[in-house]
Amino acid sequence: MPYRLLADTVLVLHLGVIVFVVGGLTCILVGNRVGTWPWVNSIAFRLLHLGAIGVVAAQAWLGQECPLTTLESWLRLNAGASGYEKGFIEYWVHWLIFHEAPSWVFTALYTGFAALIIVVWLAYPPVRHSRKNSDA
Repeated sequence: MPYRLLADTVLVLHLGVIVFVVGGLTCILVGNRVGTWPWVNSIAFRLLHLGAIGVVAAQAWLGQECPLTTLESWLRLNAGASGYEKGFIEYWVHWLIFHEAPSWVFTALYTGFAALIIVVWLAYPPVRHSRKNSDA
């Protein structure tokens, strides 16, 4: 089984989740500021965005490791990786995602970011577009 390829895929997926959470908040703020991106207030987008950071913050508070991290580690072990033999993409994605700090620092960061998303939710509430209004 191509464990290393699967591990790299999980790593890129993990980066995608991070980009979605951070970039999503940026898009919500910019989209509401410029007023020309109505999709940033779509209820589906906003619920998915809030849910993503909610899961991350809850895991941090519960002291659980991210399941994507756990899966990637398991795949790398099954690929026979000892230590880190990183390719270019793997090196830079790991560098971007994983940092050394006490766990309370990450819990505080995730909680603060979740609180910021809730504040933005209240400042720019999502809207539910009806099909009638969008067809007109």
